[in-house]
Amino acid sequence: MSKGLSVPPEIPTEDGRPKWDNKFQYILSCIGFAVGLGNVWRFPYLCQIHGGGAFLIPYFIALLFEGIPLLHLELALGQCLRKGSIGAWNTISPYLGGVGVGSWMVSILVSLYYNIVLTWVMWYFINSFQEPLPWSVCPLNENRTGLNEECYESTAVNYFWYRKTLNITPDVTESGRLQWWLILCLATCWAIVYLCTIRGIETTGKAIYVTAIFPYLVLTIFLIHGLTLPGATDGLAYLFTPNLNTLKNPRVWLDAATQIFFSLSLAFGGLIAFSSYNPPKNDCEKDAVTVAIVNSVTSLYASIPVFSVLGFKATTGYWDCLDRNIISIINEFDLPEESIMRQNYTAWISFLNSSHPEKIAGLKLKSCDLQEFLDQSVSGTGLAFIIFTQAIILMPGSQAWAILFFIMLFSLGLSSMFGNIEGVFTPLLELRIISKSIPKELLSGIICLICFLIALCFTLGSGSYWIDVFDSYAGSLPLLVIAFFEVIGVAYVYKIKRFSKDVKWMTGRKPNLYWQITWRFISPLLLLIVFVAFVTLQIQKPPSYAAWNPKYEGFPMKEEKLYPLWVRAICVLLAVLPCVFVPLVALFHLIKRMCRSKDPSFVPPEVFSCQVANSNFSHPKE
Repeated sequence: MSKGLSVPPEIPTEDGRPKWDNKFQYILSCIGFAVGLGNVWRFPYLCQIHGGGAFLIPYFIALLFEGIPLLHLELALGQCLRKGSIGAWNTISPYLGGVGVGSWMVSILVSLYYNIVLTWVMWYFINSFQEPLPWSVCPLNENRTGLNEECYESTAVNYFWYRKTLNITPDVTESGRLQWWLILCLATCWAIVYLCTIRGIETTGKAIYVTAIFPYLVLTIFLIHGLTLPGATDGLAYLFTPNLNTLKNPRVWLDAATQIFFSLSLAFGGLIAFSSYNPPKNDCEKDAVTVAIVNSVTSLYASIPVFSVLGFKATTGYWDCLDRNIISIINEFDLPEESIMRQNYTAWISFLNSSHPEKIAGLKLKSCDLQEFLDQSVSGTGLAFIIFTQAIILMPGSQAWAILFFIMLFSLGLSSMFGNIEGVFTPLLELRIISKSIPKELLSGIICLICFLIALCFTLGSGSYWIDVFDSYAGSLPLLVIAFFEVIGVAYVYKIKRFSKDVKWMTGRKPNLYWQITWRFISPLLLLIVFVAFVTLQIQKPPSYAAWNPKYEGFPMKEEKLYPLWVRAICVLLAVLPCVFVPLVALFHLIKRMCRSKDPSFVPPEVFSCQVANSNFSHPKE
């Protein structure tokens, strides 16, 4: 790397930057940021649709060659430079400043919609105190002569989610009205985030003890209870029974790579910000491995209670199907009660089909197959707010289980929000455009207020459609691009040799061959392959969405619609906006350098050295 690619870093002082109270607090914060809602509602779904236990093979390969190396790289950078994302990449090289700006932009965009998910969770939590649970029964129609038609044609669970919570419009182009109940919950969620992030890590460090640990307690309670439910073993067998044939499908490998990447919260800038509050002499390699392993083990651990409950729901649905058929047969053939049981149902059906085929055909019995009920796979909000809530209704003491479940989801989401806000908050504190006289409390309040006002658009009737747009385009493709330039920037601009010396100075040992090879070749190559595959899949199929339309002829099935052109333009903008800063900032500094190089008094800046930069920092005795 030429000398022109580096700028002299500011010498950090021990007093000028907040510190973690202890190492455990820092590790918990990284784990809380990495472990989020996706561990509960995305990972089990991917295992289910991609061959059960067979999915773990590409998952752990991606973890080993993509996830852990990138995580170590980010933690080492933040710890060495003791700056947020923008400051860190500007210090490495002004030409890489756009990488920091891009990750800062992604953190803002994701924070806008991520807190809406917590808004929905809070709304369900509030309603969990009602008896019976409001999503367990259909309301009466306006004339009070029967059940509400939309609810009757779908289910009470669907009706509460789509009508009582979202009040969803049938098309993305129909905005609908602002929902006052969601606005109140959104304001409350942002107030909670503000209180927890009011002074950066000084306050989030305290809150993380609750938000990061509590979900594990609830998951354990659900695990113990879930394993006692009928059908739990069927759910677990369905989840983990390996189907190795699925590994021939490239989509399985793509989903494994993207799941690892997004699950570890790479390229957001939050991890760089968190590690920047560490003392420079700290074993960041051990931290990266610890956080990555805990994150993956959590995904596996969460899958057990989730599919125990889903197995219970499938078994209950299967039994209900059998019971309806049994009642129809007993009434038709005037048989004694309890003459046909679930245990002998198959034998009776075989007998009656051979002796009275016309009568059996006339009954139009439903096909009851446990496998079909288990096959009803769904992820994301569908798992949390429809499938799981439906299962909770069937549990004894459903109110208590609903309260626990939504507190757990809120804690998971809140600890991830800490990392998102830190990725926005820390760079702003370090930018010279923000006066140091502005109190942290005011800056944090301004960030939360602006995000709240912009996020009001997600409380419209069409809000959930726009959240899907943001999640699919702002929170996916830009992260792959940013991470690619991160590893390229370190390996080929800053140079691996120099970076390895920095890591050795911080940890006391030089990165081994595994780190060298993954940083130089395997990780950037994997990111490039995932990026190309991701873009190819997006191009092959026009962007579409599933609309909830009670007037649709196939209702309660969702209506598949294509996005109009102006919405597609917004999709492209969200995907390109964070990425475009990478070349723009590089071009700006190139032009600036060309102009300054003509000045005879211009002196190229010194090459950055982690050890020299942190020479004035007093280290605790080890």
